[in-house]
Amino acid sequence: MSEFAGFGGSDEEYATVRKYQEEVEADPDSFDSWENYVKATETLDGGLNRNSSPQALATFRQAYDALLHKFPLLFGYWKKYADTEFNIAGPESAEMVYERGCANITNSVDLWTDYCSFKMETTHDPQIVRDLFERGASLVGLDFLAHPFWDKYIEYEERQEAQDRIYAIHARVIRIPLHQYARYYEKFRTLTHTQPLGEVVAADVLARFRSEVDAEAAAQGAGSRPESEVERDIRAKVDAMYYEVFMSTQQEVSKRWTYESEIKRPYFHVTALEHSQLNNWRKYLDFEESEGDFDRATSLYERCLVTCAFYDEFWFRFARWMAAHNGKDEEVRNIYIRASIFVPISRPGIRMQWAYFEESSGRVDVALDIHSSILMKLPDCVEVIVSWAHVQRRQNGLEAAIQVYRDHIDAPTVDLYTKAALVAEWAQLLWRVKRSADEARAVFLKNSQWYGDSLMFWEKWLAFELDQGATGEEEQETAERIKNVFDEFRTKSRLSMLVKRELAQEYMNYLVQRGGKEAMKIFLEVDREMFGPASSSSSAKSTSAIKENGAAGGELDEVSRRKAELRLLTFYEAHVESVFSAQEPADFN
Repeated sequence: MSEFAGFGGSDEEYATVRKYQEEVEADPDSFDSWENYVKATETLDGGLNRNSSPQALATFRQAYDALLHKFPLLFGYWKKYADTEFNIAGPESAEMVYERGCANITNSVDLWTDYCSFKMETTHDPQIVRDLFERGASLVGLDFLAHPFWDKYIEYEERQEAQDRIYAIHARVIRIPLHQYARYYEKFRTLTHTQPLGEVVAADVLARFRSEVDAEAAAQGAGSRPESEVERDIRAKVDAMYYEVFMSTQQEVSKRWTYESEIKRPYFHVTALEHSQLNNWRKYLDFEESEGDFDRATSLYERCLVTCAFYDEFWFRFARWMAAHNGKDEEVRNIYIRASIFVPISRPGIRMQWAYFEESSGRVDVALDIHSSILMKLPDCVEVIVSWAHVQRRQNGLEAAIQVYRDHIDAPTVDLYTKAALVAEWAQLLWRVKRSADEARAVFLKNSQWYGDSLMFWEKWLAFELDQGATGEEEQETAERIKNVFDEFRTKSRLSMLVKRELAQEYMNYLVQRGGKEAMKIFLEVDREMFGPASSSSSAKSTSAIKENGAAGGELDEVSRRKAELRLLTFYEAHVESVFSAQEPADFN
């Protein structure tokens, strides 16, 4: 028996909904599954209407709410949601959906146009409708493709037969670089001839034009002239003034057309953008920033971050650009909050940047909470754990940072390789911050038996020992410690031979660049053990070692060996070249 039975609609219909819902839950990033899910809910009860069952309506709303929570920039689905709400529950429910949609995608020309159109048809108070248009104008009016919105605004005032408002809207629009700027100018030019002069230009401009006309007439020896002729000459000056506005707007349009013509997808979608599209947005933002108009640059950023919502580089850029303007902390904070909604959690960098911003603002608790929230989704993210530890170090001292590492090393949700990396970071912290080489080395030694199969653990340990500067007798002691680390790694870790060779290369570089008189003996021994044929290795006597080195004819290992040899050859050539280039020509005579 279906869990939906008894609420209207067939078991088959609800089974289909449940099927697609499970697909969405299994793979929330599959847009096809989301589409199937919401479409299935729209057809319940043979198509939703005011008489549909409460369960069908609840199922429909649940699906749309979930979809638009996951993808809030899909303006078309906000429109469909609002239309359906209007049909099943009336204008108030539809308006609530529009408000939610416009709050989530504030700069959508299409959604604001649809919302205002809806309001035109359902509200009889002109001031309420005008207030909504003005809200929309403040958010989308500067968009290069905002002409559908402005057309709708003009259409509404034409219905109201408000000639003064129609003229005022055109007077605003002719100054905005829009795709269809020319037709607004032509309509505006016609309107100026039907408006009283006092409505066409400001009083001071009108007085100046009248004085100029009178002075020109006096210079030509003309006597008193009819007012109609004076007005004709003044209107000619008004036309000339607005023609200059038109030419300026045309120039601004031309400059932007270079970039606008390259935009192939001006809306949000889950599929990736081509590199050429991303590069065009970068260049367009460069241009608009160089123009120096804060509002226009902000508007372009908002457009860009609809299309490029998944790309953290543009969120980083917007936040940095906004931060360069004094007194914009709240705007910067809002950018980070929105970025954390859209950028996948698998790329936590923008969220960590937000945490640093909050820390710089004195909101350390918020910074720590941000790190904690990331780790709820990515418990094994070394980068975030290390960042969290350093927030604690900066604010509460070294022991607080070490406690972060201890807590995560002990946590059952953190995997072994992450723990190994954290142990290495802990040791590095003791060395670089506390400057205690002995304590750092003790951490490495104590944990090598547990985390000896982590390359990062050994890399950090070797790097730590290489970092110990020493002279004289101490240098010999340091060399022995470095050799011991390498020997431990080579003989006790269960990492692949290819990985071991990578670390061997680091050790051999040390021997060449910092080794003593006997260093080349060790160098050649390591070279034979790590890069020679299996039979030349002291560990090759055992069957397991032979298999590990590919003595049975492993093709992949042979390829790896040749790559390693090539890297060695490259190293030798570079080293010899550096030695020779350091000599004076006389040394070779």
